[in-house]
Amino acid sequence: MKFSSVNRGLPAGNPIANVFVIVVGALAIGVSIVLGFVAFVVLGSIVAVLAAVLGLRMWWFNRKLRAQGQQTGEASRPHPGGVIEGEYHVLDADEDHRDS
Repeated sequence: MKFSSVNRGLPAGNPIANVFVIVVGALAIGVSIVLGFVAFVVLGSIVAVLAAVLGLRMWWFNRKLRAQGQQTGEASRPHPGGVIEGEYHVLDADEDHRDS
């Protein structure tokens, strides 16, 4: 059974009830907007504080790593040319089998 209404405007025929519905609806919309804005500000503040804490932690950690690198001296730093000196020994797979 389908119900349809010709008058799809305000629900009540009483003008006082219509005004009450409009006022309560406007207040509900206003409160929703204000609460949404407050929630946005609170979440934004939390994100900003977490970003600041993380940035401060990264800065402190990098500063600590740089200070630790300076304490080890210049000998551990690679040469500007990018050449790393070292020694190596070639191990032949056949030698390992002969020793066993």
